[in-house]
Amino acid sequence: MKCPNCNDHPLQAMMTKQGVEIDYCDQCKGIWLDKGEIFHFVKHPKKVSKKLDIAIAKAQPGYKISPRSNKPMQQIQYDNSISLDYCPSSGGLWFDDHELKALIHHEKNIKLSLENEQNIHNAYSEPAVQRRKNQTSYHHSDRQRHRALRSGLLKLPNLFLRSSLTLIGLYTILGLVLITAVEFAGVNPDIALMIGIAIVLLQFLISPFIMDISLRWMYHMQWQEPKDLPAHLNHFIDKISQQYKIKYPRIGIIDDGAPQAFTYGHTPGNARIVISRGILELLDPDEVEAVVAHEMGHAIHWDMFLMTVVQLVPLLLYYLYRSMISGRSSNNKSAGAQMAVAAGAYILYIISEYIVLWFSRTREYHADRFAGDVTHNPSNLASALVKIAYGLAGQEKQKPSNDKDDTSQRNHNLEAISALGIFDSKSANAFAISSYSDEAQRKHKVNKDRVIDAMRWDLWNPWAKWYELNSTHPLIAKRLRYLSDQAAHMGKTPYVVFEEKQPESYWDEFAIDILIYLLPVIALLASPIYTLVLLAGGFDINTKLMLGLTLLPFGLALLLKYRFSYKQGFFPTMSVASLLKRVKVSAIRPVPCKVEGMIIGRGVPGYIFSEDFVLKDSTGIIFLDYRQPLAIWEWFFSLLGAQQYHGQSVTVEGWYRRSPVPYIEIKTLRSNNNRTRSWVPVLYKLTALTLFAVGFILIMMS
Repeated sequence: MKCPNCNDHPLQAMMTKQGVEIDYCDQCKGIWLDKGEIFHFVKHPKKVSKKLDIAIAKAQPGYKISPRSNKPMQQIQYDNSISLDYCPSSGGLWFDDHELKALIHHEKNIKLSLENEQNIHNAYSEPAVQRRKNQTSYHHSDRQRHRALRSGLLKLPNLFLRSSLTLIGLYTILGLVLITAVEFAGVNPDIALMIGIAIVLLQFLISPFIMDISLRWMYHMQWQEPKDLPAHLNHFIDKISQQYKIKYPRIGIIDDGAPQAFTYGHTPGNARIVISRGILELLDPDEVEAVVAHEMGHAIHWDMFLMTVVQLVPLLLYYLYRSMISGRSSNNKSAGAQMAVAAGAYILYIISEYIVLWFSRTREYHADRFAGDVTHNPSNLASALVKIAYGLAGQEKQKPSNDKDDTSQRNHNLEAISALGIFDSKSANAFAISSYSDEAQRKHKVNKDRVIDAMRWDLWNPWAKWYELNSTHPLIAKRLRYLSDQAAHMGKTPYVVFEEKQPESYWDEFAIDILIYLLPVIALLASPIYTLVLLAGGFDINTKLMLGLTLLPFGLALLLKYRFSYKQGFFPTMSVASLLKRVKVSAIRPVPCKVEGMIIGRGVPGYIFSEDFVLKDSTGIIFLDYRQPLAIWEWFFSLLGAQQYHGQSVTVEGWYRRSPVPYIEIKTLRSNNNRTRSWVPVLYKLTALTLFAVGFILIMMS
């Protein structure tokens, strides 16, 4: 975007202390705020919104050009005293330096804390200017600057070492648990051994064939002859197969517009590679080849075989846990030992699950590196990873035909195979939202500025680390950094370069979020402490008092969590772009907002039991999370109520959250003819108040 005052001078991305990105001109010190972005800095947004509405109603033609729409802006008089520039087409505001200072001085409840000018220039100027060029050129100076990204500095974890450690560690744990079960829990050693061997062999032998049947029946997957594939893809697969001396893999196509790709099998010799129709429709030929190369990398590295083997350990541990629980007897002398073994097996089952996830993330980096090597352009896979998320966000559906076998009626949820896929759909959706815009859709290109906006949350917010810990795949932001590093090492233009410095630590907000999240649990665990204190003080403790001392603090904790996570009052009108610039946001710490746009699809494209939506406004798209107290309520809504909103212009009020998928939890959803609301916040509050009141009454009665 260009500064309205300084001709072609680009605006620069800058983070504020409030954890929100703004666009800043380092020459005239002006600031651009997207629609509703000002409310990130306002303590009492209703008052400011009312004054802005009055000023906009009296707007006069202006001469400055909007950096967002490239159209003339209007001049408005905020509170009849401060002149501002307003873009009617995008809803954004432009502040000259003196105007922003005057507004902050005039409105005491507006706090927009900036770094000092020198820090702004050093931390944000170079990367912002560089990415405003859309990275279309790659000169000698760029090569020198990108040498710092060279793959020698971003060394991948050793796949062989991690594979060995994972296998040895997991099967050592399994062996110790089986030995303990035999020695102390009365389990027959022959049975324990037979169970272990049978499950391992059975899983290994039949799992690919079960997968074949499941994909054919549940996902309408069809196997393809090589000659039926696009010619460029057939040639590419054949070339890589000959180069690495493996059999031409079996290729399957899932008739689904949601893009996904994965591989499975026993060995590289019988690998199956499955891609969805969305991959072929959405990606350029070079990008399709990069995705297939990634999947072939899994086969060539044998990590699909290793994943099958390592995933057996959690399965066996859980089976042993269930066997100990179901087989225990109160008359059995070893009942206590059985319970101890069951508890230990369950704990180790949880630990082994995290080890498997850790190993799974490692193999993804190596498959990415393999794809970059064999395609000689890592940016192809980087571009594919970002574009893939478009499809998951939901495209405009084709008008249904009269054919009962119409493909628009045969979209299926691919999340069941996300562990095998090229990415974790729950993480990738963030890029679908941040990259989308009307202009980008028309040109079928990705807005790289907004990709970087999304990367900030992934790379800076501590919550992202937690979500990655529980994911089969690394966050896409991290994969893009490795791919950009590899491209720079090859002397090619990196797809996206993220060099911005984190302006502050976000661990303080994370700690508060965790405290709020755990507050009800802490209140329950503290109940025995209250009882002991009262006993020590000589008080007579009865059942009513003990119950009251449990319910009252628990209800109070729920109320505090409700006030933090379901902020009520005014919901300011904002845009998707302005919401996505917020870094200090999580599933616990929301931003109340109102967004106007069009419903373009369900949360899971084409899935008739999906009660969620995808909303599009002029700046991007975002997921809408529809919740009700009972799951059956949501189920009926998905069947009977959701379709009436499809293709409709709507206004949604709710709470913007991120986990890491940006989404709005619906409070109310309105179109011209329909209105629905979520009763979850109401029930939450009523439950908390009831528990608090009952606890108070019991204490008073005791």
